[in-house]
Parts: sequence; C-alpha cells; structure tokens
Amino acid sequence: MEQYLIDNNAISSFFSGLFSQKGMDFMAEVIDQAPTISVITEIEALAWTNPDKSKEEIIKSFVADATILDINHAVVVQCVNIRRSRKLKTPDAIIAATAIVHNLTLITSDRDFENIPELKILNPQHI
Repeated sequence: MEQYLIDNNAISSFFSGLFSQKGMDFMAEVIDQAPTISVITEIEALAWTNPDKSKEEIIKSFVADATILDINHAVVVQCVNIRRSRKLKTPDAIIAATAIVHNLTLITSDRDFENIPELKILNPQHI
C-alpha cells in the first residue's frame, strides 16, 4: 500500500467533514492505518483554534497518534532546492521536502504544491 504524508489542510478539511464521501472514506482509511505528518503540520494543527473545543481535542488526539517526521539534513537540502526553484513559503517547502525525502505521497488540497516534479500529490477533493 502507498504511504502518505498528510498536510494540515487535509486534516482540517477531514475533521470538518468537507470532503466528498469518497474523500472522507479515503482519509479515514489512511488515518486508521498509520497517519504520518511533518513537524510543520504538527505545529499548524496544534495551533489551529476552533470555537468547537471538541474538534480541538480530536485534532490533539490525531497528532498524538501520528508518526511525526522531523527535519533532518536531507530534508534541509531538498527544501533549499525547492525554495530556490519555486515561489513556495518555507513551511510548505519543508513539508514538500519531507514527502520527497521519505518517498511519501503528500495528501493535500493546497495548489501551492503543484509543479514540484519530484513530489507525488493526492488531493482528496478529487477522489
């Protein structure tokens, strides 16, 4: 089975029920198996505030259960290459670099990640 790195926008969309039924089913399967996120996504997810405090607790629980990939030297090198060739914010470049270095498909609906040749992307909105 393919392995995935989940971006924060996919996490928040999933927990807000914003995907189609197929997208929701796909995300539930990925999350049930072994969710993997970058340290950047951990920060973004935990910093997200929602008036519905129960959703915040669900996000905290999700992050606690996830495998979190830290930034290592290979990610730094890949991130620098991405930043030099693309107009991409540093946090997004780190997420993309993390997916590339670990040979993971990035689950995201953020179009900023398009056109990075080495990056494999899956958008749950298009399932």
